[in-house]
Amino acid sequence: MAQNQKTGAEANKYGRETAVKIMNALGSKPINKNTNECILDGKRVAIKCSRKYTRCIGVSYKMLERLNHVIGAFETDENSYDLYQLSPEIFSENMRETRSKGSASGKVGLVIQKVFEKEGKFLQTVKIV
Repeated sequence: MAQNQKTGAEANKYGRETAVKIMNALGSKPINKNTNECILDGKRVAIKCSRKYTRCIGVSYKMLERLNHVIGAFETDENSYDLYQLSPEIFSENMRETRSKGSASGKVGLVIQKVFEKEGKFLQTVKIV
């Protein structure tokens, strides 16, 4: 199902709020209040979240340039996420451009969960509240 402006805004809100909860569970904090980026084990990472039946992670090209890793957080059960770490290089090699016609058009790349599982490193499963 294609997103519209409303569902896209809802997904963005969900992703940011969930990323902060995952950061807290990992003992980190966002770099600032408007981002899902943090410092984890001395590296700059973005935690990008995917609901149970949404299997793509999107990262803006600008964000990708400044990261050491992308962490894909894939929902497995309610409030439970499998975390996979992927380098920006592998993310770039496997991404496709978003189909968005809105503000993300030409600015965001998407990578499917299977790439994170095959090419990335499994970190852990996190349960958040």
